[in-house]
Amino acid sequence: MRLKDKVIIVTGSTTGIGKAIAIRCVAGGAKVVLHGLEEDLGAEVLQEIGTEHAVFHCEDITTETCPDNLVRLAVDTFGKLDAVVNNAALVIASDIHNTDRAFFQKVLDINTIAPFLLIQKALPELIKTRGSVLNIGSINAWSGEPNLLAYSVSKGAIMTLTGNLGDSLMREYGIRVNQINPGWVLTEREKERKKLHGLSETWYEDLPAIIAPSGRILWPEEIAAACIFWLSDESGPVSGQVLTLEQHPMIGRNLPKDNKTFK
Repeated sequence: MRLKDKVIIVTGSTTGIGKAIAIRCVAGGAKVVLHGLEEDLGAEVLQEIGTEHAVFHCEDITTETCPDNLVRLAVDTFGKLDAVVNNAALVIASDIHNTDRAFFQKVLDINTIAPFLLIQKALPELIKTRGSVLNIGSINAWSGEPNLLAYSVSKGAIMTLTGNLGDSLMREYGIRVNQINPGWVLTEREKERKKLHGLSETWYEDLPAIIAPSGRILWPEEIAAACIFWLSDESGPVSGQVLTLEQHPMIGRNLPKDNKTFK
């Protein structure tokens, strides 16, 4: 029960990594505010976790009202707010040839600006609890895959945000701000996304060693397990740190995961 009695907002928690984080938080004793765009998926996760442990809010993370609604829901339902997990993100392919201004702005709005605005709105409550923020980034923050240009830039920006706030909010209020940069994770949506990139129906069952030395890629539950340390009091005053979770040394270049690489 490493998170006993903590109240945590987890954005983008109806599927994949966010869902795994929410489930693991509740298993650790926390109350959770679930968030996502799909009412049906949110209801499924809420039923799995139990309404005594969680509440669900359905709203686009980029709307002006979403940050306030999430924070208010946490406080009104559970009486306080101890942590924010910024997990919601748009993972979408692009390169220099097809990334226009509107597209780039949309990716930044979802992946970088929305997390900042939620931290900003949650700050008064986090000050009260000397709480924490955990941003879910990506190894693509270091430069990224060639076909994930806008996404990679957005994750690089949130990594800088983590370092900046991890310094200032710790010094001013004792609030920790840290980040996990996952490598390639086998979420439900990633299974489908890679088919659109030309991979087979069972691409995740036969991966080249250069991509997956272990023979498989990461599972959402493995990312969630690592989150508990950062959300618990065990991490003490550690702030402004980025933890990379990948099965091989990783900084800088990231090979594309498509039918060209897999030849």
